[in-house]
Amino acid sequence: MTSSPDTTVLRGDLDLALRLAGAADAQSLPRFDSADLDVSLKADRSHVTDADLATERAIRSLLATERPTDGIFGEEYGSEGDTHRQWIIDPIDGTANFLRGVPLWGTMIALAVDGTPILGVVSMPALGRRWWGLVGEGAWTNADATPRSIRVSNVSTLDEASASFQSIAQWDEAGRLPALVALSRRVWRDRAYGDVYSYMMLAEGRLEMVAEFDVKEYDIAAATAIVNAAGGRMTSFDGDETISALSTLATNGVLHQDFLDLLHSPPPTTD
Repeated sequence: MTSSPDTTVLRGDLDLALRLAGAADAQSLPRFDSADLDVSLKADRSHVTDADLATERAIRSLLATERPTDGIFGEEYGSEGDTHRQWIIDPIDGTANFLRGVPLWGTMIALAVDGTPILGVVSMPALGRRWWGLVGEGAWTNADATPRSIRVSNVSTLDEASASFQSIAQWDEAGRLPALVALSRRVWRDRAYGDVYSYMMLAEGRLEMVAEFDVKEYDIAAATAIVNAAGGRMTSFDGDETISALSTLATNGVLHQDFLDLLHSPPPTTD
């Protein structure tokens, strides 16, 4: 049986994660909306820039010095080392926004212990914002000069809930478009705020639900830790608490089962 992580050690890890975010910001922000970005297409047709690569290298370099025995799994350079304690990195989540000069992009850094995200940091330097959380300890943001604690909302009915979702085409391709329409009709309002930003708005209590398809571990590990630390819940669409599924449902916790039921509700019949 694996022992529980020591809280004092994890607080030190969280301090390191915040330093990693600072190192990432120093690479990414000066390249934001730059006219001379080196851009290429990956095998999955998503964009990668020299800023993505430099940002991940900066994080890996600091980790190699500070936590040489820990494993690392990053979007751009893959996995190496131990998987018991593994740092999971998305150097620039929202590269398309980064390319277009839209400030809704950020670096996502998580530490997972035996596959479970324990702490996370999300930095969105173009907004001057950062969020961090340690499961069991709480979550915080730097909305002003003084960090403040954040928590999910206590909204308990769907007709008062605000939801964020991604590409309608992905819902259609997954055969879930009727569920999305049903969801849209049940909630107070629905919008698409962007991947990383949506999760942070949920953790702050400004949304009650975020749903996505086609996610990888590095897309959601940091968000999972922060949302859970803020009192929310993240699972797959099947209700599994894992970051290895291809879908993710994040909620304020109170409404999680209601949203799961909506996602699995049969389409309405037509006469």
